[in-house]
Amino acid sequence: MQTSTRKKILELLTEAGGGFVSGELLAKKLNCSRAAVWKHMEELRKEGFELEAVRKKGYRIKSTEDKVTENEIQYGLEAKRLGKTVYYKETVDSTQKLAHRLVQEGCPGGTLVIAEEQTGGRGRLQRAWYSPKYTGIWMSVVLRPDLPPQWAPPFTLIAAVAVAQAIEETAGVHPEIKWPNDILIGGKKCTGILTELQADTDQIQAVIIGIGINVNETEFPDELKPIATSLLIESGRKIKRALLVQRILERLEKYEKIYIENGFAPLKLLWESYAAVIGKNITAHTLKGDISGKAIGITDEGVLQLEGEDGKIHSIYSADIEIER
Repeated sequence: MQTSTRKKILELLTEAGGGFVSGELLAKKLNCSRAAVWKHMEELRKEGFELEAVRKKGYRIKSTEDKVTENEIQYGLEAKRLGKTVYYKETVDSTQKLAHRLVQEGCPGGTLVIAEEQTGGRGRLQRAWYSPKYTGIWMSVVLRPDLPPQWAPPFTLIAAVAVAQAIEETAGVHPEIKWPNDILIGGKKCTGILTELQADTDQIQAVIIGIGINVNETEFPDELKPIATSLLIESGRKIKRALLVQRILERLEKYEKIYIENGFAPLKLLWESYAAVIGKNITAHTLKGDISGKAIGITDEGVLQLEGEDGKIHSIYSADIEIER
């Protein structure tokens, strides 16, 4: 009851758009005394919300920096499991490393690890990931599906769909998924996804999905300028990062459930609707060598199908993809 009352207070203050709401009006809307309203305000301050009280005007939420704290993410989050446990850090070596440690310590499925800055962020093949403070989303999500290890690979594709949809809704731009783990806008990379596994022989212990998104960066180091972009650059406006995190968690929770109950096939069309490679000539750089040809689709298990120049169909399980321009 106390939590729902405080949530209602935050809703009323948010609706005021930065203006003041009188204690009398809050008391009336909440059907409680003004003294009770004051007590709730004090509790909200303890939880980290910056509230201003002015005599004869009332209360309002102070304008604050765009942060991705536990409160910012959980307030208004509609996901039932994902994001209910949040580990927030101002600065961390790598959210992925911290998530692995938390899994070993028994953290619940749905745990979110998120930071304002990573000093050792990484992508696939241990590549460094540029992740400056207060600009992007640097997060890892712990899933604990009751599945055998061979069901783990499609989680990268599922996460990509969740992120692409959330970007489209929040930023108003159309992203493309470059198999298996990059999201592009206008041919430049804005998101990388790294999926790692902790498992026994016959049982997944945890799928740890690392997601790095360039959100409000205005510029990049010289070596990244030709290949990287941000949602701000592409949309022309700043994006509230906590809102984007919420939309990602909500969709990831939905699609994880579909995958567990029905496999990847129902999600395949969604993935292909964002695909950057289907129908295009590509080169797949695999550990066994390069394979060139046309990407013709993915299987119900998420394996990329490439029609070689000799007409042979190659199944690509893991590779770096180069799209011919």
